[in-house]
Amino acid sequence: MSLLLREETGHIARLTLNSPENYNALSSAMIAELHGQLDAIAEDDGIRILIIAARGRAFCAGHDLHEMQGFRKESDGGRESLARLFAQCSDMMQALADLPQPVIAEVQGIATAAGCQLVASCDLALAADGARFGVNGIDLGLFCATPMVALTRAIPPRAAFEMLVTGQFADAETARQLGLVNRVTSPQDLTAQAMALAETIAAKQPQAVRMGKRAFRQQLSLGLAEAYELAGRTICENAMLPDTERAMQGFIDRRRG
Repeated sequence: MSLLLREETGHIARLTLNSPENYNALSSAMIAELHGQLDAIAEDDGIRILIIAARGRAFCAGHDLHEMQGFRKESDGGRESLARLFAQCSDMMQALADLPQPVIAEVQGIATAAGCQLVASCDLALAADGARFGVNGIDLGLFCATPMVALTRAIPPRAAFEMLVTGQFADAETARQLGLVNRVTSPQDLTAQAMALAETIAAKQPQAVRMGKRAFRQQLSLGLAEAYELAGRTICENAMLPDTERAMQGFIDRRRG
């Protein structure tokens, strides 16, 4: 059985983590499948938005601890394999952030460690009211350093640090208040709400959305002047698109009428 299911509805792609018996852990195999699908979707102009969901009680429990512990039998105690695993995961998370299309996380259950990182790496997130979020590796003596990168770009640094050093979980409403989640809904309505949001975004001019996402991500790491310079180039390029020109003129003509 595939670790990852893909389906498409119109311009919307949906990837579903499909290892519920393993709490959808990010094993090397799961990460490879995710990265492969992201690369394919990035090249598909027919896809305007991506939803990442999961089967089972957990959204994603982070890295596969059984796999990680197995590395310790190697001659170097697992150092090389662990480094390769974390680099593989970091590359996948960056591919997710760099995807031209917006990405919605549809979180139906617990998201821990690298699973919380996966949510934070998406552009938008919806959560069922029973979902929980944590970077609780510290409870095992392992500070979630790589999940920290995405988390501190999604929520206030002090809130992120508290989660990282205490291992405490945030419920769905707390995650919404922190900015990790956009909306909280009932489990029964979660998929419908995610699809409705995806359909709203998919109906927009796709080139403008792609330009906007790229500029939004890039300006976050820039100083004020550099951010405005980037934004100016982007909005000028966007305004020159033929579809944008027609839409602007159509708006003017309707107002005149």
